[in-house]
Amino acid sequence: MLYTDITVVVPTRNERHNIPAFLASLPRDIALVVVDASDDETPLLVHQLRPENTVIIRDGAHIAAARQIGASYAKTPWLLFTDADVVFAEDYFARVGAHIGAERLADAVYGAKRAQGRYAGYYRWFTWGQSLCDFAGVPAVSGSNLLVKRQVLQEIGGFDARLRCNEDSEIGFRLAQRGYRVHFAPDLIVYERDHRRLQRGALRKTVHSLMRCTLLYFHCMPDRWRGQDWGYWDTSEAPRSTSELWMGK
Repeated sequence: MLYTDITVVVPTRNERHNIPAFLASLPRDIALVVVDASDDETPLLVHQLRPENTVIIRDGAHIAAARQIGASYAKTPWLLFTDADVVFAEDYFARVGAHIGAERLADAVYGAKRAQGRYAGYYRWFTWGQSLCDFAGVPAVSGSNLLVKRQVLQEIGGFDARLRCNEDSEIGFRLAQRGYRVHFAPDLIVYERDHRRLQRGALRKTVHSLMRCTLLYFHCMPDRWRGQDWGYWDTSEAPRSTSELWMGK
C-alpha cells in the first residue's frame, strides 16, 4: 500500500492550537484536504506548515457537509476522515496497509481513539465499547479515525449532510446495513488532544451519543431532529459562511 492510495480529509474550525501537532503527525507525501470554517489563523498555519500535497477549501459548512465536500475533492481509492484535534500514532501509517492493502479485507476500516494523560481511562473504556459493538456486528465508528473506499462512499450517497453531529456513527451503521464490510482495527490509533466536551461532563457526552446513535441505528431519528445537535456544539463554535479555495503546490 502506497500513501498515494489515501487522501486525508479533515474539517477545521478555529484549530490554531491543535493544527501544528496534527500536521506534524502526517506523512509529508500523503494528500490532505482541509475544509475550513475558521475565523482564526488555522488556514494560514496549514498553508505555512504544509504547503505541498494540501488543498484548503474555505467553506462554512457544518461537519457532515464539510466531510462530504472534502471527499468530493479527493481522487484516491481510499479516504481517511479525521479531526484536527487528534494526532496519529507514530506507527499508524506503517500499519494501515495491512488493513486496506488487500481488496478482500474491508470496504471501510475504523480505528481506536485514545488519550495520553488526562482522560486516558475514558478512552480505554471507549475502545472497549468499540470492540464490544464490533463483536455484536454494530460498527462504532469515530470520525477521527475512519478509512473508507471512495467508490463505496459514493455508492451509499456520502455523509448525511442534515446531521450536525453523529454523522460518523450514522455512516458506519449505513455501510454495515447495506452489506459493506466494515472492519474495526484497534491497532490503528489516534490520540485525542482536545477534551472540551469531556470537560463539560463525560456522562453527558456518553448519554448524548447513546441516545442519538440508538435512534440513528434503528432509523427512528425524526428528520426535524437531524439538523439539531442537542447541545453537542458550543454556540461559540458555530461556523461562518465563506467560499474560497486555496491550493498548496
